Amino acid sequence: MKNFSRRSFLKTTSVVTTGAVFIPNMISCSPSQKLNIAVIGVGGRGKANWSECMNENVVALCDVDENRAAEGFNTFPNAKRYNDFRKMFDEMASEIDAVLVSTPDHMHFAAAMAAMQLGKHVYVEKPLAHNVWQLRTLKKAAHEYNVITQMGNQGHATDGIRRVKEWVDAGITGDVTEILAWFNGPEFGEDKYFNKPSQFPPLEEPIPEGLHWDLWIGGAEKRPYNHVYAPKTWRGFYDFGNGELGDWACHTLDAPFWSLNLGMPTATEAIFNSGAPQGFLPDKSIIKFEFPARGSKPPVTLTWYEGGLKPEIRPEWNLSELPDSGMFMLGEKQNIMTGGRPNNAQLMMSKDEWEDWKTNEMPEPTIPRIDGGPQKEFLDAIKGNGPMPGSNFDYAPELTEMALIGVLAQRFNTRIEYDAENIKVTNHPELDVYIKEPVRSGWEYGEDLW
Repeated sequence: MKNFSRRSFLKTTSVVTTGAVFIPNMISCSPSQKLNIAVIGVGGRGKANWSECMNENVVALCDVDENRAAEGFNTFPNAKRYNDFRKMFDEMASEIDAVLVSTPDHMHFAAAMAAMQLGKHVYVEKPLAHNVWQLRTLKKAAHEYNVITQMGNQGHATDGIRRVKEWVDAGITGDVTEILAWFNGPEFGEDKYFNKPSQFPPLEEPIPEGLHWDLWIGGAEKRPYNHVYAPKTWRGFYDFGNGELGDWACHTLDAPFWSLNLGMPTATEAIFNSGAPQGFLPDKSIIKFEFPARGSKPPVTLTWYEGGLKPEIRPEWNLSELPDSGMFMLGEKQNIMTGGRPNNAQLMMSKDEWEDWKTNEMPEPTIPRIDGGPQKEFLDAIKGNGPMPGSNFDYAPELTEMALIGVLAQRFNTRIEYDAENIKVTNHPELDVYIKEPVRSGWEYGEDLW
């Protein structure tokens, strides 16, 4: 199939209640034709994403870890293989329609920008980018290059998150003024997503055969290899990931962020931090977010607990214990509960009351449902066979930015007062360097959009 031009579809003004934009079927192919897909980050989450594209043409695979990518390489023997996505685009730009980005967090932005500048549609794992400036730039780029975009927070494509928004819109909860969310991680160990080195900074170890370490570091500050960074347990190092909060907020806080139209917090604060070496996440923490009033909607406080910490159970909840991870939206009329993802949402009633309410009082759906997961939503939109994905680069950067302001408070165990309009930390101007982080030479993208 021929490559889609970045101008190959029209902007539209038709907006549905999801905030998704319907794309007229103006693309120069029928919805039944196959797309040419490039995958950046083939192992780990990459497999989860390319597995949903088996009916398309996977034409290029790029991974800095050849061992981790082996299953993908074997699955698509005719796809061209690369270690550096810059070289892939130099050689194959005209053969690629869309790109799946499943690298560690610190490389999401460069890979996505390199693709978008060439007019390629992009699907990027959550969290969308590593710092606020990158998020703002991706939003600009989506409009500048006129491409279909999607962040891979799977819950945004589910029935559960739509129910939450429909209940809020219907006035079932009344005004929501408090949100409580908790997650049982980070859990540490060789087989987990977080691990600790024997000392800080980590000792230098031999680079494994098949791992292109300098490419893995990408735009981050160069350092010696240690297995605690790659391939799996980089999330605990703030230079590469954004900890548990950055990893899971795009799931757990998606429903309240969307349904309440929270926008940016004016402040976030580390209420508790168990302590950690510089640049590494704490075992346990509690972060408070403060959101201002939005029109007639009152201010909201959001408290995030992690590391096994949980909110104290209140008598009116009629709960004897809390699950390992979850979220409460506390309203003046009713409370909503979800798990760590928004897939299964319910009102906080007794079992009998809940079953009766579902049968007799639940509002009829008003928001279109998604047929299939977020990957299919993305591919359908490219083909002109569905709306712009719900977690597109108008929505996803804002959800992620909200989370990253909380990560700043966690990282420096402090209170962050945030001027979102000017993208500034007003009470700690020395932390503005983390709003837009330094980048190694050769990995600079997006400056021309500012």
